[in-house]
Amino acid sequence: MTPDEIAAVVDVAHRHGLKVAAHAHGARSIREAILAGVDTIEHASLIDDEGIELARRHQVALSMDVYNGDYIDTEGRRQGWPEEFLRKNTETTEVQRQNFTRAHAAGVPIVFGTDAAVYPHGLNARQFEIMVQRGMSPMEAIQAATSVAARYMGWQDRVGSIVPGVTAT
Repeated sequence: MTPDEIAAVVDVAHRHGLKVAAHAHGARSIREAILAGVDTIEHASLIDDEGIELARRHQVALSMDVYNGDYIDTEGRRQGWPEEFLRKNTETTEVQRQNFTRAHAAGVPIVFGTDAAVYPHGLNARQFEIMVQRGMSPMEAIQAATSVAARYMGWQDRVGSIVPGVTAT
């Protein structure tokens, strides 16, 4: 999509009270999506310094699935996936994790996002350990999955906090 097309989608969605999540791995796509006004970036694997600064300035949350690479590597080797796929996974996993650390240190909002269709549901919590290893406090990691995620979904009045009237699941 062109930047104008992305902006048009964002405009229509926002006029109807909807949030916009952009699926973007590359630095240019991330920058263009942020400048178009999206609410969150899914993956943000190859975000660069400019993208980090734009996300911080515009308060666009990153949903960086920093556990997936471990599962893909383990299962891929076990199942005999092509070496090229495993190599790319290894390279992008570490880059994404380094960028997670840089984005968090810069003050970019980060929401817990697992891209869980990659692995069986129930393994999602494995991401917390990596989020903490890569710079978040345990409380920040929990908040990324609760109050911060609720805010970026527009559900903060229903979930994500421990207050009367809010679901605690």
